[in-house]
Amino acid sequence: MKIQLWTLVAVSGLAALASRAQVVSPAMQDRSIIKTDAVQYLFPEQVSVPAGKASPVTLHFRVAQGLHINSHTPSDAFLIPTDFSIPEGVGVQLHSAIYPPGTIISLTFDPKTKLSVYTGEFIIQARIVATPGNHLVQGKLHYQACDQNQCMPPKTINVPIDVIGK
Repeated sequence: MKIQLWTLVAVSGLAALASRAQVVSPAMQDRSIIKTDAVQYLFPEQVSVPAGKASPVTLHFRVAQGLHINSHTPSDAFLIPTDFSIPEGVGVQLHSAIYPPGTIISLTFDPKTKLSVYTGEFIIQARIVATPGNHLVQGKLHYQACDQNQCMPPKTINVPIDVIGK
């Protein structure tokens, strides 16, 4: 009798917990990846550069696990390249940018097609020219992220850098 009563209490407790638990289908799990930022800007937050002189700035980014983005030189013209820019009129100009080479991958559903992508962490070597003073720059990184089955719409994220031109 004691075992039956304990079993009834345990089953009732588990049923109560299960009724409050949120069941997430595989399709919903895929959407959670899509809702997060596919690419995160890591650093630097602030740089000091000589005013009026093209100066190097190393920009660090991370692609979310399970995703990839097209490299700056994608393997097909219809693919959207990753591109860094700085808006005009902010006291800082992008002189040039050197992008890393992409990693070549193929997707499981189309193993013959080779894609040039970034995964994990990657670095863009930018050269900027700043006027004298303190400039809060909102650089932009434009990319398109995909997983093994689908691509998300292209996106542009802010790349905030406090540039001090000395």
